[in-house]
Amino acid sequence: MMEKTQRITPRTLKGFRDYLPETMIPRERLTEIAQQVYRSYGFAPIDTPALEYYEILAGKGGDETDKQLYQFEDHGGRRVGLRFDLTVPFARFSAQYINQIGTPFKRYHIGKVWRGENTQAGRYREFMQCDFDTIGTESIVSDIETTLVIHDLLNSIGFEGKYTIRINNRLVLSGLLDKLGLLAKTVPILRALDKLPKIGREKVAEEMIQSADATCQQADAVLQLAELKGTSDEILKSLATMVSGNEAGEEGVEKLGTVIKNVQAAGVPEKTVQIDVSIARGLDYYTGMIYETFLHELPGIGSVCSGGRYDNLASLYTKQQLPGVGASLGLDRLLAAMEELGKIEKISTPADIFIPFFVANRLGDYLKLAVNLRRAGFKVEVYPEAKKLGQQLKYADKRGFAYTVVIGEDEFEQNTCQIKNMKTGETVNCPMTEIALQI
Repeated sequence: MMEKTQRITPRTLKGFRDYLPETMIPRERLTEIAQQVYRSYGFAPIDTPALEYYEILAGKGGDETDKQLYQFEDHGGRRVGLRFDLTVPFARFSAQYINQIGTPFKRYHIGKVWRGENTQAGRYREFMQCDFDTIGTESIVSDIETTLVIHDLLNSIGFEGKYTIRINNRLVLSGLLDKLGLLAKTVPILRALDKLPKIGREKVAEEMIQSADATCQQADAVLQLAELKGTSDEILKSLATMVSGNEAGEEGVEKLGTVIKNVQAAGVPEKTVQIDVSIARGLDYYTGMIYETFLHELPGIGSVCSGGRYDNLASLYTKQQLPGVGASLGLDRLLAAMEELGKIEKISTPADIFIPFFVANRLGDYLKLAVNLRRAGFKVEVYPEAKKLGQQLKYADKRGFAYTVVIGEDEFEQNTCQIKNMKTGETVNCPMTEIALQI
């Protein structure tokens, strides 16, 4: 007697997910837009392995990131980890190939990363990042260009006038901490400050006191800086006073002013880029400019494009000085926001045109028509079975095709067709040779 097969329940791990066509199609569209924008600035594509030696990844993003790192011993007994972002592998990549690629080097990298963090809306343990970076130069031009790329990226996706790029410079924070005698406690102070929007002033102050041994007065001084409001000019004047006499702080204020001045000169609206001194970015490797981008209609979902300058990260892998700056589009978070805002059209096909196959002895003619339309630049699907037309039209409507080209025996004899607009329901009769002109 045969044993009964025990079926495995199909399921995914917590924090991981499958992507159906209706999700993957807009997802791929966003990556295509990102590629076009990045390439328009001269960024070249690269790729790196998902797995790195543990020592490459550990300690680069801070204690919290180390806790979230997926790590294990491989079959060769090597300690390895899944990359938690694309910046650290890029620093390793740059150190390894710098003599071959030269500097400055501008790259973009679109790939999956993994962090074992708590899941929430728009946050997963496996997610896609769309990074762009310039390495090998300290020039403020690269910091300005990073802002411009974020601006063009959000505009191209369809959020023009509906987002704000918030910028800060860690040198400003470092300058104040130096004046307060807290420079040695920079990391815990910045980590606490990064939580300000989430947990509020009082709890951030408590964390600074507990984790950085700050006094109440010191914590209050840091928070006063972080809570500065007003126009860019007003904030810059206040910052200049607060860090006066500290070289690093003054340099940070000057660089913030230079970025603001030049992105506006390049045509970016004043309200689009704003100084926000509360932005600290949780990763330890940032040293200068930092960026976060928030949607006006859904600020609670968090930053959808973030990054900054990291002048010392590659020094962990090489003696050569390789300062870098860049940012990353949070693809999955942005898609979650777009879905919530109703900005994603639910379609399950990438094809433009659907051709029903319902005259069984005309398969070759249907296929020939599809080939000709593809050569004309259309994406075309032919139904694989000769079923009733009504059934096939239901299929086309469910998949979200834009047009259906209907050709029965009479149409074949007369060399004509019916083109149905699947959104409006309008039908047009025309010669087969004019299909491309009617769509």
